Amino acid sequence: MFDFFSARRPSTLASQAMIATSHPLSTAAGLDVLSTGGNAVDAAIAAVAVQCVVDPLMTGIGGDCFALYAPKGGKVQALNGSGRAPAAATVEALKAAGLTDEIPQTSPHAVTIPGAISAWCRLHADHGSLPFDRLFARAIHYAETGFPVTPRVAADWAGATALVGQDEHAAKLFLPGGAAPKVGEMRSQPLVGARLREIAAKGAAGFYEGETAAKMAAHLKSLGGLHSEEDFHEAKDQAHWVDPISTAYGGHDVMECPPNGQGLAALLMLRILSKFDMGEGLSEADRIHLHAEVAKLAYHHRDALIADPAACPGVTETLLSDAVVDTLAGRIDMARAGTPALWDEPEHKDTIYLCVVDRDGNALSFINSIFHGFGSTRLDPQTGVLFHSRGASFRLIEGHPNAIGPKKRPMHTIIPGMLCKDGAAVMPFGVMGGQYQAAGHAAFLSGLLDREMDLQAAMDAPRSFAHGGVLQIEPGVSEAARADLAARGHALEVQTSPIGGSQAIRICPETGLLTGGSDTRKDGMALGF
Repeated sequence: MFDFFSARRPSTLASQAMIATSHPLSTAAGLDVLSTGGNAVDAAIAAVAVQCVVDPLMTGIGGDCFALYAPKGGKVQALNGSGRAPAAATVEALKAAGLTDEIPQTSPHAVTIPGAISAWCRLHADHGSLPFDRLFARAIHYAETGFPVTPRVAADWAGATALVGQDEHAAKLFLPGGAAPKVGEMRSQPLVGARLREIAAKGAAGFYEGETAAKMAAHLKSLGGLHSEEDFHEAKDQAHWVDPISTAYGGHDVMECPPNGQGLAALLMLRILSKFDMGEGLSEADRIHLHAEVAKLAYHHRDALIADPAACPGVTETLLSDAVVDTLAGRIDMARAGTPALWDEPEHKDTIYLCVVDRDGNALSFINSIFHGFGSTRLDPQTGVLFHSRGASFRLIEGHPNAIGPKKRPMHTIIPGMLCKDGAAVMPFGVMGGQYQAAGHAAFLSGLLDREMDLQAAMDAPRSFAHGGVLQIEPGVSEAARADLAARGHALEVQTSPIGGSQAIRICPETGLLTGGSDTRKDGMALGF
């Protein structure tokens, strides 16, 4: 029985349709579309458009997008809506511009050509049913007349004040008077509303061609970027469908988008975890230790090998092979924290997620991101577009698979997920949180399938993440487990803000009942009818 004194929310139940997002206005917009005849794609586009307005730290029309779409009874399709580097971008050119080891978040070189609008338009053309002007109505209204700032958005906004203040145009829009908004304050983004009107009228051409594209290219160039109008024109149709990659886990098939996304790292984690008994008999400390050691191995391989698919052929088959998985699983010592090493390859030295299931049984797992909080912080004052920082993932190492190059896509952290059973989709799911996402997929699915936890409980459970030389833990991890982990050599770092967020909708194959959850770490919710 659910503990009604726990201050947690139970999972949401519905019989016909459901949407789960990390913002209440976004969920409401999607539910409105579903309840008035729209399908899963329509609802997702309406919801993400709202969130691009009301949650500018996490997403925007200047970002990238990935999706997994499962038509009722059909094959799961993966949509890659990630942007490419400018045609003039090379390691040599960026080093000549003064960069050395990495591309900073606020550098114009961190801005690849945004892919989100191309993805929305591709998804809508192939599977949508309602016109864009209907789907964008609420987003345009909030952009032009204002929206109340919610608690989690306000907290994150305040935390980014110093960074946003470095760009005069971003500061003018997001920090009027020099301060972030308080909870309940009204804010607006009228220029984003104007861009949505253009996209509704002209489709992707309204963003990637004409005056809007010219202004965006000119602004990035004025900051020292290598972007051209031609780069934007060519990006109009850059989103494309690909086959998902998958692995078996807990009697299900877990589907992810292939590289250049880090979904492969999530699958590698699950493959290694499958070599251990992850059931309820495992102690809290052992469970966190195992997830930490597996994450270190998977992320080490991610950073060395995953890139634009043209630059890493065969990497999926190699990393998910029995030889690699067995070798990596054998390196884990339950008594001590280890240092990751590659299998046998040469060594190289923020976001919103939503999911929808419609009345016809179509399921969509959808993620849209500007990467860091407020992306690159670079705002074009003429178009209102806040550019993402996805190019910061590129390496400046000649010969590295993820080295920046002309029209190349960087390794991506944003990954939608889809759980299937006997060939049918049974749960679109996703975990937000930048680098955490692959580890988050593995931890969430392990809780759901290994421990048979309730969906909402699985996503609300205390989180941990081994990354950057430390083991991040949330305050909910017990003192006994902390002492045990420290004794094994983990450098613990208790987090002052939550690790990521998540949404999921589980479909019962026998009854069609929908069970939804939306992470209590965010402002959102799952709603259905």
